[in-house]
Amino acid sequence: MTTDEIPVIHVKQLVVEVDYSQVYLADEGYVAGSFEDTPNPPVGVIRVEKGIALLAVGPQWGPVDFTVAVADRDPGTEFDGYEDIVEISYESPTGRLSLLEWGGANTHPLPPLPAGPHTYRVRYHMRGMDEEVAMEVGDHYFLQVWPEPPRAPTVLKSTSSSFRYWLDSQRDS
Repeated sequence: MTTDEIPVIHVKQLVVEVDYSQVYLADEGYVAGSFEDTPNPPVGVIRVEKGIALLAVGPQWGPVDFTVAVADRDPGTEFDGYEDIVEISYESPTGRLSLLEWGGANTHPLPPLPAGPHTYRVRYHMRGMDEEVAMEVGDHYFLQVWPEPPRAPTVLKSTSSSFRYWLDSQRDS
């Protein structure tokens, strides 16, 4: 791999306070309450509208660890250490994102998106969605974001019962 092929990645580690098992990835100016529930999201744990995404997490409430990596191209999937991994397209109207806690309690700004307003791919890695795993190894959530034209949502890895619950409950509605 030449240096031209190595992605430029900006990483931010956060502790986000969760309520109702939800965190929002939102463009500047969007608020958590503005998200409209989309019917039958194809990957269950993430729902996307222009400028905002709802991310499901394992715990009902409390602090969770998030790592967010913003890259100029696909940084590659981190299969080891994560039980569930999904990808989905996301349209950013501003090129500036934050993680929002429930009800807008706290906003955690993220590194600027490399292509500004553009369509991006979001890859969501999850560990510890099931309580017994979270107690044993801890829960952790890892987002990767990079510019990419829209394409179909994809489940890359699915092993937890919580993930299957989210996926199946969406299919049944």
